[in-house]
This record gives sequence, structure tokens and C-alpha cells, in this order.
Amino acid sequence: MKSLVIVESPTKRKTIGKYLKDLEGDFEVEASIGHIRDLATSGKDGLGVDTENGFKPRYVISKSKTQVVETLKKAVKKSGEVILATDPDREGEAIAWHLAEVLGLDVNTTKRIEFHEITRDSILSAMANPRTIDIDMKASQETRRIFDRISGFKLSKLLQKKIKSRSAGRVQSVSLKMIVDREREIEAFVPEEYWTLQVDIKADDKHIALSLSKVDGKKPELSNGQQADELLARLGERIQLIDIKKTTKKRESKPPFKTSTLQQEAANKFKFDTSRTSRVAHQLYEGVQIGDELVGLITYIRTDSVRLSESYINRARNFIKETYGEKYIGSGHKVKSGLLAQDAHEAIRPTGNHRTPESIRSYLSPDQFKLYQLIYNRTLASLMPDKIDEVITYTFADNGVTFTTDSVATVFDGFTRVYFDKEEDESKKLPPLALNEFYRYATKNSKQNFTNPPPRLSEAKLVEEMEKNGIGRPSTYASTIATLKKRDYVTAKSGVLTPTQQGKCTVQYLELYFKDFINPTFTANMEKQLDEVQDGNNSAVEILSSFYDGLLNSIGQAGELPNLAACQKDVGECPLCHQGRLIEKKGRFGAFIACSRFPECKYIHKQPKPEAIRLGRPCPKCGKELLIRYSDKRKSYFIACSSFPKCKYTEPLSEELQQKYVKK
Repeated sequence: MKSLVIVESPTKRKTIGKYLKDLEGDFEVEASIGHIRDLATSGKDGLGVDTENGFKPRYVISKSKTQVVETLKKAVKKSGEVILATDPDREGEAIAWHLAEVLGLDVNTTKRIEFHEITRDSILSAMANPRTIDIDMKASQETRRIFDRISGFKLSKLLQKKIKSRSAGRVQSVSLKMIVDREREIEAFVPEEYWTLQVDIKADDKHIALSLSKVDGKKPELSNGQQADELLARLGERIQLIDIKKTTKKRESKPPFKTSTLQQEAANKFKFDTSRTSRVAHQLYEGVQIGDELVGLITYIRTDSVRLSESYINRARNFIKETYGEKYIGSGHKVKSGLLAQDAHEAIRPTGNHRTPESIRSYLSPDQFKLYQLIYNRTLASLMPDKIDEVITYTFADNGVTFTTDSVATVFDGFTRVYFDKEEDESKKLPPLALNEFYRYATKNSKQNFTNPPPRLSEAKLVEEMEKNGIGRPSTYASTIATLKKRDYVTAKSGVLTPTQQGKCTVQYLELYFKDFINPTFTANMEKQLDEVQDGNNSAVEILSSFYDGLLNSIGQAGELPNLAACQKDVGECPLCHQGRLIEKKGRFGAFIACSRFPECKYIHKQPKPEAIRLGRPCPKCGKELLIRYSDKRKSYFIACSSFPKCKYTEPLSEELQQKYVKK
């Protein structure tokens, strides 16, 4: 009989199915398309959790997965054995457990295989070394889900009632606080004045900028224009070169990527937001059609490890030797793990060095190529030697004022042969300069400057801060930021996150009544406890009970926000009663503007609905002209028949037509 292999995604189903043909036996591969079950929304408070009896969860099959489950049940009946091949993390382990429960499989004996890259060797090795479902790992995921359901439902309901905020969450609220705290720093920042000298000399027809080093042997401080002018007045027409010092500077390559650093680097280099990076990386992991072969190009993308397997290191070093020469073989990295690093997986790396980015460029989308090249080059570079520069530091003096400048020349390019950051390029070759020689000034100016406030957090920087503080996991970084945007707690422009007024008020309320919940230490400690559950060293019931009791106590004491009006956008006087203010409120279908004296005054400001736009082509159903209309409910444009409601034909508006017909 057939062996049924169940994976998570249709793409993976196709890739793995191809490799299983190399094994003896008859295999069928089906996809669960992610989770098939989730917590119910019934029972006490709609939690789907029996909080009075050991926090026992009640699961229901998701409506969208009913047909998937039926297909899987039929496939199980026709199979001799079932092999669960979900992702190698807590979520994947939980999906495997749910599949076993729903499909009537024995959790203690059903085969579970684990692989970290979708390649022939990896799949065949996993099939040869099956295990069973890790119940402790599943318990850890379940504890996290219950924790998030309780905090999400309980706190969200309170926030909606008190300040009209849409949700709160264990990770999202702490992340939001980081963004708001940075905004507070910016708002409280007071610029300080300082001055700099801009001094150039000329040598061999080349202008050389000098940096002020010392004044009378001390570090200079120029806090106003008078001090800068007095210092400039001390300088003559020429300056003497008094010292030349040669040093060697080495720069080590960066370690290979983990989830957080890949998201940061993709943001810095390509302006990708975290969701875009995650989406493209997932495509590369699950499989891309290269000629007549479907290939997983990179290893598993949810990882907090920078470790590379010995087998990969050996293959990569052979490739480096053959391609670049033996002198480009380095010793690799020994990097300390992060606060909550599990080191369960390898770093994100290419599955094969022979598939160079350029050799498969024609098979990849522009985004896929950029990300694959980044991962490929960074991984190889991590196994290559240091870049070596010769640095010549020149020191000049004039009447007790000293300046310096550096000449930097690359002696050995090392890892930069394959991974080069233009912004880090320090090469600056100067013409020969003679010791004790006098050089005439080409420029002598002073410039007024002001200190800048700290920058707002970018998506990449927030991910870095989340990881540093132990907030969330590689699997949650992108989804957390996406939720903050969706809830209208932050806006994102060019990857920079700015808290909205609603976001600020949400943090203010949580700080007032749920100080512990919004503390990064609390969230990081919860992650540690979840790790202990996974290791079999902690009780899920004890963790949940302690949290639940504390949360209920805090909710019972939670009052109003003293300055609630600050959370509501004021747009002027009410034109109906002339006593209240028009404020922006949150409703079922989004934001609207109404009188603050509601229900005494029921004035609602209605935005004029955009006029229909004639499209100039007939309706394919009735022949009448099609129009571009606006939906208040969906807050978007769509195409509809002009004879509505007689003809109810509609179709989505393409991006091309949106740009052509709809004014910004």
C-alpha cells in the first residue's frame, strides 16, 4: 500500500514528492496548508480554554480547512502508513500533533520526519531516520497559544472598551512600547550647538581633508562660533606634517544570516520590509523551478543560530579553494548565541554552492535573486579570511593645533572578494606626503552644527531590539510588525516606524494598569519558561495559572485613562450643536468623525463619496457600461456595472487601472 507523507504547503508537496521517487515504495504527498485547527471561541469568555480545569484547550477545525481535512482523511484510509513532515519548529510540531489527532493516528507511533533544507539528500536522510512527535515541544507551542489567546482576548476587550484600541498582545504590546519610547526620546530631545572646522590642504593637485584632533594637546570643544573663529585665527597660511604612522587593520567577515539579521540586511540594502523578506525567503526555501528541476535553494528560514554544519563547511571550503584559491579559505566564525537562541537549526545558507546566483538568475524573480545572492555571498564570506588594509595616519600641526588624515589601501581583499559593503569601504589612497614638509591650506572654514535626536526605529532596528531583549521568536518578528501596522498603532514609511496617537495611548494605558505585562523582562522570561516546557523542565499549568491570576487581578483594578481626549483626533467644532467637538472615532467599518457629545448630539460627518468613473468598456454580463466605484466598507475601488442593482457584475480593479484612473 501507499505511504502518505503530509507536509504543510503545496509547493513543498511538489518538491518533496519529486525526491521520494528515488526511494523504494509508493508515496503520496499531501499538504495541510498550515494549521488545520485552532482554539475555539466558545466557552467562558470565548477563550476556548477551560481556565478552571487545568487550562485544557478546546480545538475546532478551521472553516477554511474543512475540505483539506476531508481530503487528508480519504488519503489516510488508502494508505498503509502516514509520515508527518511538517516544519522543524514548535509550530510544525503542533501541526503534526493536530494532524495525528484529527486523522485518528497514534501519536506515540506515527512517524515524524524533520529536515532543515529541501534537497534530495536531506529528504532521503530524514526518511531513513524518522522519530515520533515531540510532545514537550507541542506542549510549549500550546502553552504559548493559550497564553496569547488569554492575553489577547482579555486585554483586547478591555482596551476596546476603555480607549477604543483594537488589540493587545504579549509580543506586539512590548514591541509597540519600544517604538513609543523612542518617539518620546525624540520629542524630549533638545538640540545642542557645536562647531566643526573644515580644513583642506592641497598635494599633487589633490585636495585632502584634515580632521581636527587636538588643541594644545587637549581634545577640542567648539560649542559656539566665537570659539571656532578664535581657533581659525590661530592658523597660518601653511601647516606642517609632523608624524607618519603605519598600521595594519584587519576587518573580519560577518557571520552567516539568521532570521533577524537577514531581515535587517535586506531592509538596509534593498529597503525590503520584514514581511517582504519573509515571503521571498520562504519561496527560496520551499522550492524554485530551475530548468526541469524544483529546488529548495536555502535552508530553513526561521532560526536564531549562525552555526553551519561540518558537511556544508567542508563543501564550501572546497568550492572556495577551486573558485578563488587556497589563500581565500578562512577559519569561520565562533559566535556567541543570543539571549534566547536555541541553536536547533543551522544558519540560513544556500543548499548548494554550485548554484551560484548568476548561474540561476534567469529562473528567479528580481526579489528572489537579490535575496538569494545576499544569502549565498554572506555565507561564503563567513568562511573566508579577514580583509587587510594598510593604514597610514598623517598628523599635521600649526601653532598648537593638530589635524590628522588617513590613507587606506587594501593589502588583501579577503572576504570582500564575495561580500562587499560600499558603505563600509574605507579605502582612501592619498598621494605621497613628506615628513616635516609644509603644505598650504586650500580651505579654512568653520561650520555650525546641531546634535540630532535619535532616529525612529526602522523595521530592521526593531527586529534587532526584539532579539536583543528576548522578545518574540524568529517566526514572529514579521507578523508582529504587520499586526502593529494593521491595528493602526504605527505607520511605516520607507521602513521607518512612527507611532500613531492611538499607539501612544495604548502604551500609556498599559503602562498605567499593566506595567508588568508591557515590561520586556516579563515577556523574555515567558519565552524562557516556554523553552523549559519544551525541555520538559516546567509545568504549563503552573505558568498559565500564575499569569491568569495576575492578569485578572490587574483587569479588576484597571480604570480609565486620565487624558483620554488626547487619544482622539480633534477636527473642530460640531456644526450642529456648537458645544461639542468633532472627534475621530473607531467604528465597525473603520474610523469616522462624530460629535463628542454623543448621544446628546448625534451629528456624524460624512465624507463625500468619490464619484463613479466611466471605464469605457461594456459589462461582459449585460453589455451596459462599466464604472469604477468606491466601497466605503472595504475602503477601496472596484469595477461594477452601471445598471446595478439590475446587473450585479463586479470585478477587482487592477493596479494598472488604479494608477491610470484614480487620483491620489
